Amino acid sequence: MMNARRRQQGFTLIEVMVALAIVALSLTTVSAAISQMADAAITVQQRTYASWIAQNKIAEMRLANVVPEVSETEGDIVYAGREWLWTATVSETGVENLYRVDVAVSLAETAEQIRTVTGFVGEPVQPGLANAAWNSIGLSADPDADADDSGDRQ
Repeated sequence: MMNARRRQQGFTLIEVMVALAIVALSLTTVSAAISQMADAAITVQQRTYASWIAQNKIAEMRLANVVPEVSETEGDIVYAGREWLWTATVSETGVENLYRVDVAVSLAETAEQIRTVTGFVGEPVQPGLANAAWNSIGLSADPDADADDSGDRQ
């Protein structure tokens, strides 16, 4: 009877080793998953920053209010505490006075393109003339005149 009690008091060495092996495998799997999620978060952050940098370059070209030259320019910028490289390629679109701009962005230490953003830049026009085409199709510049015309149609 005494031998039966002794066997029921604890785990055997094999049971403890199996439990430790299961815990070790589980922890390894969890740490690998966490590492993958951290890498994915860093990649998404870099792509977002690269998109913002490229969009800013396109906006700067639009705001310069000059006809862009068909060419390739490059530069660097410090953004979010890191150095980034950008390359802007201006090409013709086949539409008069409309140019395509492709801005590729990469980190300075890798030079591998993270993101390329495409935008379009047109020939600058005099302020206020952008909507002239709308006025020529029957819409008047006076909103009250359009309101009076709509009453006659009923």
